[in-house]
Amino acid sequence: MEVAGYNFPDELYYDQNHFWARVEGDLVVMGTTDLTQKLAGEITFVDVPAEDDEVTQGKPFGSIESGKWVGRVYAPVSGSVAQGNEALEDEPELINADCYGAGWICKIKPSDLPAELGGLMQGQAYADWVLGEIERMNKEQA
Repeated sequence: MEVAGYNFPDELYYDQNHFWARVEGDLVVMGTTDLTQKLAGEITFVDVPAEDDEVTQGKPFGSIESGKWVGRVYAPVSGSVAQGNEALEDEPELINADCYGAGWICKIKPSDLPAELGGLMQGQAYADWVLGEIERMNKEQA
């Protein structure tokens, strides 16, 4: 779906920290949204988590940097990191080029997938929420 010029694939789950989650078998692949990468500008650094790092839904576990800002990376689900996207260490701009594909941040082995997904948004619920976020950001910049 497209909301205010930003792309948000329908099949993904989203959190209120602007990260997405995609279920792939028994893992959850996660990354940052089109909105975040466009607002950030060119991504220059990603703190890629290490295998077996524990993450907690809604809590920060790393950072993303651009020429404009440093932002925290928040876990959309709780569990242990199964794999970090090591390609981002040399090419952090993959997030700008393909935030929902090659620019994924890590894969998480969730501790309780049904409960964790219940705390995320999809479809129209997310579209309505993110539109409110965009309006809020525009008012703050005015």
